[in-house]
Amino acid sequence: MPRSGSRVEFDSVGKRFFRGRRNDSLRDLFSVTSLLNGGRKKRESFWALRDVSFSVGPGSALGIIGPNGSGKSTALRLLAGILRADEGRVQVSAAESRRPRLGAVIELSAGFHYELSGRENIYLQGAVLGMRRDEISRKFDEIVDFAELHDFVDSPVKHYSSGMVARLGFAIAAHLDPDVLVIDEVLAVGDDSFQKKAFARMAAMVRSDIPAIVVSHQLHRIMELCDRAILLTRGRVLKEGTPSECVEAYGAATEFGDNGEAPGVSLSRLSPPEPAAVSPGERIRLRIQGTVTAENAGTSVSVGLRIRSFPAEEPLFIVASDETTVVLPVIGDFEIEIDLQMNVGPGTYRAQSVVWDRVSSREVARGQSVFIGVGGTTTTGWGRVFSDPRFRMIR
Repeated sequence: MPRSGSRVEFDSVGKRFFRGRRNDSLRDLFSVTSLLNGGRKKRESFWALRDVSFSVGPGSALGIIGPNGSGKSTALRLLAGILRADEGRVQVSAAESRRPRLGAVIELSAGFHYELSGRENIYLQGAVLGMRRDEISRKFDEIVDFAELHDFVDSPVKHYSSGMVARLGFAIAAHLDPDVLVIDEVLAVGDDSFQKKAFARMAAMVRSDIPAIVVSHQLHRIMELCDRAILLTRGRVLKEGTPSECVEAYGAATEFGDNGEAPGVSLSRLSPPEPAAVSPGERIRLRIQGTVTAENAGTSVSVGLRIRSFPAEEPLFIVASDETTVVLPVIGDFEIEIDLQMNVGPGTYRAQSVVWDRVSSREVARGQSVFIGVGGTTTTGWGRVFSDPRFRMIR
């Protein structure tokens, strides 16, 4: 069993990587491009993490949230000892002067041999995770029961469905007795009933007297599992506090990474919805303000909204100006009013201003977010969302 007193410390941690690649063969070294460049390739550095500090003690659970590329996975690799920090100090300590046992519930199928049976893979995967053979044998029946694979445990894993593989991987990882628990994006494994069981198991592990660190885009899970959180963006801590405070900052802040700026077009403000809360099927109005900074840049982009559920962050629908008669100015400020119908069930939703490239439909900038409240008691009957958007150029 894990012993109390374990602790995780990140003290002003920084991790730097390099863009590009090294010459790792004679062919690369003596290529025409390499010779013209004097045998060297320019490699630019960037900081995946910079000046990140936090500590997690016994019985505490820290949630790490943020957009893709914010540094969450780098933090976990530093924690697991896969990477070494270029700045600061990373320390994972056990209660006694011994090497701490890290329980990393991350990639569920890593280490599986698909030609071997489920039984054989339990021993193989258990060993990969640091469990002793007698420990695996003692927990074998519990693992099989939890994975719900009694009839298939002696069948080759190559005949398992992806859900069965995920259940087996989670069951093995969930039966560790670690000094420190790390959970990374595995809270949506299996079908609905297994997800509930898996989440209950994770919650029980988090509530035990060990430090836990949880990384997930499922923000509602962070709010349920953790007592503290940090919000990362561009490798730095943007917000530290309670999970609800960090989730609110994640949803409401100007978008991470591009600050609402596309080539020649910038987004400056998204007004709160009017009214702020409606019943299912009622309409709301929002206004997007921005500027065309380069002449005729507005002809190549579309401006609109992306609506997601909150805090689950499930995408629901988008509304864009290229589907309307609204035309951005040749140059200068603009303000667009968007009137749309909230044909969704009760809950909280996040509307975010977005700029898309008209040709590729790729997002090129994201602006502010605002929250929309939908009241009522009806929770079923909402299938495909039809928002009936109406755009109007104010100026």
